[in-house]
Amino acid sequence: MANFTLKQLRYFEALAAQGHFGRAADLCNVSQPALSMQIKELEEQLGTPLFERSARQVRLTGFGEVFSGHARAVLRGADELSDMARVAQERIMGRLRLGVIPTIAPYLLPAVIKGLTARYEGLDIHVRETLTSKLLADLEAGKIDAAIVALPVSEPAFTEVALFDERFVLVRPFAQEGEPVPSAEGLREMRLLLLEEGHCFRDQALSFCGVPQLRTRDGLDASSLSTLVQMVGAGIGVTLIPQMAVGVETRSADVSVARFQSSEPNRTVGMIWRKSSPLAEQFGEVAEIVRDVANGLTAD
Repeated sequence: MANFTLKQLRYFEALAAQGHFGRAADLCNVSQPALSMQIKELEEQLGTPLFERSARQVRLTGFGEVFSGHARAVLRGADELSDMARVAQERIMGRLRLGVIPTIAPYLLPAVIKGLTARYEGLDIHVRETLTSKLLADLEAGKIDAAIVALPVSEPAFTEVALFDERFVLVRPFAQEGEPVPSAEGLREMRLLLLEEGHCFRDQALSFCGVPQLRTRDGLDASSLSTLVQMVGAGIGVTLIPQMAVGVETRSADVSVARFQSSEPNRTVGMIWRKSSPLAEQFGEVAEIVRDVANGLTAD
């Protein structure tokens, strides 16, 4: 019977994710030889290789792929046992690993972190900013505790709580200020600048305009709202941004901001966490803090 340790599983998970011994060691804050030795011992205990090693890359074997899913479940269970112990001792969360999508993080996080640290003394907050698809995978794997995303996500394993609704506004060159605001149909005929594929905000903008998701457009795909707004200021096209981003993104750009007159595009922002988490009650409290903060940022 193999007697592997949680430490070995965490090293295994890091190496599987990074595909490189050096990067995995850095992620685990250990030396490369120490990580390599633990992986070797794990493979010896299991009696079969977990990785195919080459000069440039490390990849999972067939068995390693199967083992990886079970290892994630074990590590997630271990984290939840630790959470259960804190709840049993009536201790408030000591750590919160929070995921946030990029079209929310820069605008909401500063005030949210301030509100959370005021509520929970000594709280250690770790933030993961990335696309929704990656946050869902990280949450399922137990790499983060909760995430702030656009709803719905419709994952049966997650609790999702709506926090607030937020409108999208039109950003166009300042020279167009005062002109009639185009309808959704009118936007289809304009050069609409969008975030690159993978961002849910891109999909929401295309949905409002009635543009098929896979249709290519003669515009710019950017990785941030900041880039989109600056390109609008340069006269390249128009774009949509969420209301909470207006104050930050338009202060240094030669642009005009306008609301749509009818059928305003919008999104519902919420917080999600695993239903199995022992800290569900605390996450509900965190969600209330986020809601209160967001209401102040998105108010007219």
